[in-house]
Amino acid sequence: MADVETIARLSSERFTCRAYLPDAVPTDVIERIVDIAKRAASWCNVQPWHAIVTSRDTTECFRDALVAHAAQHPGIDSDLPFPDEYRGVYGERRREVGYALYAALGIERSDRVARERQVAENFRLFGAPHVALLTIPAELGPYAALDCGAFVASFLLAARAHGVSTTPQAALAHHARFIRRYFGIGDERNFVCGIGFGYADSAHPANRFRSTRVATADVMQVV
Repeated sequence: MADVETIARLSSERFTCRAYLPDAVPTDVIERIVDIAKRAASWCNVQPWHAIVTSRDTTECFRDALVAHAAQHPGIDSDLPFPDEYRGVYGERRREVGYALYAALGIERSDRVARERQVAENFRLFGAPHVALLTIPAELGPYAALDCGAFVASFLLAARAHGVSTTPQAALAHHARFIRRYFGIGDERNFVCGIGFGYADSAHPANRFRSTRVATADVMQVV
């Protein structure tokens, strides 16, 4: 298969997994995924990202602790600023994907309890057996976060190429300080996001949901 067809297929097949099987991903597979992801471009080749990757046992302990913390501390305690509000077309896209996911799960828009229960799945890591927790040096500012985003994108595609499903999770950044303290990460680093990963539960309705993308003309202008 031509390179362009391979990358196009991986990009189109990748999806946000929201239900996992309990099976662990072999360590050598995880290492190969990171080996590919670390080839991502970064400004001046500083490679500011660092990932703590949890084993299945560590994930279970962390999951329990995070769920308990999130229940007691529902606010935002992030290292990087969250948007105050999604306005205009960005708000529309956000609502659209949320409503579509709830519809796929049979959750009515008016069912606030079910919606909140689904949101809380973020802190259960959607049952993923592993999570990669991404940090950057605080001193390097916003461009280090951009570099980290390139690493995340590469990780997602590399995982897909190995038959591993992923869940990029900005929601974990709601509890950045808790996560850093749990794993002994100092204030000199900022927590960016997590990536839950493992093998998808293909029978779960959440994993039959796919988000849409806007037209190319909406994201590119040739002048």
